[in-house]
Amino acid sequence: MAELPIDTVLPALRGALSAGPAAILQAPPGSGKTTRVPLALLGEAWLEGRRIVMLEPRRLATRAAAGWMARQLGERVGGTVGYRIRRDTRVGPTTRIEVVTEGVLTRMIQHDPTLDGVGLVIFDEFHERSLHGDLGLALTLHSRNLLRNDLRVLIMSATIDTGAIATLLGGAPVIAGEGRAHAIETRYTPPRAGISVEAAVVGRVRDVLTGEAGDILVFLPGTGEIRRVASMLADSGLAPSVRVAPLYGDLSQEAQDAAIQPSPAGARKVVLATAIAETSLTIEGVRVVIDSGLARVPRFSPRTGMTRLETTKVSAASAEQRRGRAGRVGPGICYRLWPEGEQRELRPREVPEMLEADLAPLALELAEAGIPDPNELQWLDPPPPAALSQARELLMQLGALDGTGRITAHGGRMAEFGLHPRLAHMLLRADALGFGVLACDLAALLGERDILRREGSVPDADLRTRVEALRRGDGSADPGAVHRVRAEARLLRERLGAPAAKSSAAEVEAAGLVLAFAYPDRIGQRRSGQSGRFLLRAGQGAHFAEPQALAEADYIVAPELDGRPRESRIFLAAPVTLEEIEEQFGDQIELEEVVQWDESAEAVVSRRRERLGALVLRDAPLRDPDPDAVKAALLDGLARRGVDALPWSEADRRLMARLRFLHRRDPAWPDVSFEALEATLPDWLGPYLDGVRRRDDVARLDLAGALLARLTWAQRSVLDELAPTHLVVPSGSRVSIDYGDPDAPVLAVRLQEVFGLVETPRIAGGAVPITLHLLSPARRPVQVTRDLAGFWRTTYFEVKKDLKGRYPRHYWPDDPLQATPTRRVRPADRPPSG
Repeated sequence: MAELPIDTVLPALRGALSAGPAAILQAPPGSGKTTRVPLALLGEAWLEGRRIVMLEPRRLATRAAAGWMARQLGERVGGTVGYRIRRDTRVGPTTRIEVVTEGVLTRMIQHDPTLDGVGLVIFDEFHERSLHGDLGLALTLHSRNLLRNDLRVLIMSATIDTGAIATLLGGAPVIAGEGRAHAIETRYTPPRAGISVEAAVVGRVRDVLTGEAGDILVFLPGTGEIRRVASMLADSGLAPSVRVAPLYGDLSQEAQDAAIQPSPAGARKVVLATAIAETSLTIEGVRVVIDSGLARVPRFSPRTGMTRLETTKVSAASAEQRRGRAGRVGPGICYRLWPEGEQRELRPREVPEMLEADLAPLALELAEAGIPDPNELQWLDPPPPAALSQARELLMQLGALDGTGRITAHGGRMAEFGLHPRLAHMLLRADALGFGVLACDLAALLGERDILRREGSVPDADLRTRVEALRRGDGSADPGAVHRVRAEARLLRERLGAPAAKSSAAEVEAAGLVLAFAYPDRIGQRRSGQSGRFLLRAGQGAHFAEPQALAEADYIVAPELDGRPRESRIFLAAPVTLEEIEEQFGDQIELEEVVQWDESAEAVVSRRRERLGALVLRDAPLRDPDPDAVKAALLDGLARRGVDALPWSEADRRLMARLRFLHRRDPAWPDVSFEALEATLPDWLGPYLDGVRRRDDVARLDLAGALLARLTWAQRSVLDELAPTHLVVPSGSRVSIDYGDPDAPVLAVRLQEVFGLVETPRIAGGAVPITLHLLSPARRPVQVTRDLAGFWRTTYFEVKKDLKGRYPRHYWPDDPLQATPTRRVRPADRPPSG
């Protein structure tokens, strides 16, 4: 392992931690700085004999760091140096340095907020910004501020933003160290178009094996790519001296250790690793790094409540960390499988997990620590409010938090498992029903990659198939995965106190019910008449992309989806019955009486429904619905169609126009515009809707009467006087007034019927002159005027000349004011001449 020249930075580091409560140590990527620091600080006087707790982001790095330090002291792990990881503790009474995973520190603070006996907490590789790392630092600072002002904190990282972390630590000094690393040549070798990342990696590995010396470390995004590359290399005819070693988190400790250890003399190894190998580990013998430039990261959506894995380009900081792995033991080479121009476009750092993760575990940890408000803590990046709110809603649904957001007794038991809250709740609820063993199997299966072999066929999405394969251990399942899942299930049974029992078909059939405890929001109901498409309790859609036996199930639980917002693809599921849902989730089923407008029927429909979230479990007609609810639904339906769509008669519309005319001149008159009527629909129409449920029934209502009811008694008494419906003209005809334009009411009348009428008629108490449309015998307008007297004096004679030529048999007097008005061709006392 390349070592940090500690003598160059130790005096400054000692001075900083002696003088203040915190410091930051920064060294170049790949310098191998971490494991010498705790040993160098172990004898400091300010420790006063207390322990050093050092956090590593991964279990593999935790074991490796503790082992290296113990070897430097000539001891075994568990002496001066020990470690704590989930379900594996190697510490003893003489242990002074504990290397722990981040979740272990959280447990330590929850059980002892004073961190009694601890003098220094070191956060290694803090640039990874894991959720537990951020939480551990926030809790440590909280304990130091309230209870332990003598507690020291040291942050170690190569690529973290030291300015932000120094500010968080109250202006902590930054100590820069120089690692003793070797020169690294960087070569950009993008694959040809159309070549998969796996094929590109295999080609580059074969080239390196023939042209370069030393072991090879390949960075790939996930286990799927690792398996495919391993298979392709095996088929390519590698020399017997070349060993291919996968390296990822779910491997057994033995397999991980085999990838890290140096190759025997005359042998070479090709390590195929995920991002687990970026930091904290030194893989002995590596001289060449091949970087695909890809990483698989979880992305949580607060909107869907789901986490999906996405393959993304690495950040510039991660690419530099990977490159540094090539220069630990001598000059090295880093092959980057992307164009050099893309390097400048990489984002500087990875997004902190806090900003993109499922925060349900964080919310439970905070509640367990007695911190209901995360704002009480100091964060580099505080938890996003939307994601935290959704996490708390889930915990309340699981019974882990009470209505005030404080942890319940059930939530306390969940926190003891160190599992995701969903799975911990599932174990406890299932165990109470006698399904504890099945729940442990399911929890272990969900924590492991799929145990079923996939050889080109469509994978069966049914989790019951995997439970049966796990218990049988037949050829359909991957032996290594089965071994890991069985080991995990056994540990869970021990924690739960559920002894192993013989399985039965009936027990396996309960898989859907057991999963529903963990994923109550992902209970799905098959959409009516659709195969393989489901509506989830939380409101999202979900579907099977390939034909599945579960496609015809009425109800399923889908623990694994891709999280797409509109309709997620279902990868894993199990059936659950309506009876099981009603029995176990009855307290969450809501009874509702739905009275609403049905647009297609144009009527109010009334239903009684049993609902679980977005799922309607039972639906039946509702007899005797609340009359007020019926009226409100009818009004809602009418309003959606618009007041102008009501069955207004012609007489109704004429009345409405008269009232608009009066309102324009005097706001004391009611506003009967469509906009105003829509805004006040319940007030003026509501009283007339008793017993009405259909739009057709509205046509029988007296809408004019409803409008008139808005008038005062005084307004009703003067309505016809101020806005008459008709005027009697000199011929004796009763001609209607058109109020379509409230600013200019119109009287359309034939010219011959108003002979003798001297002045323009007026309405609204004489305030508004009527606009006269004077018509020809064919009822075509020949003049529009509000000045009838002026028309007689001037324009009439021009009009007369034209009309007399076109209608010679009609009466066109020389003096219209003295002439006899007529509705006929000529007045009775004016026979045609000649």
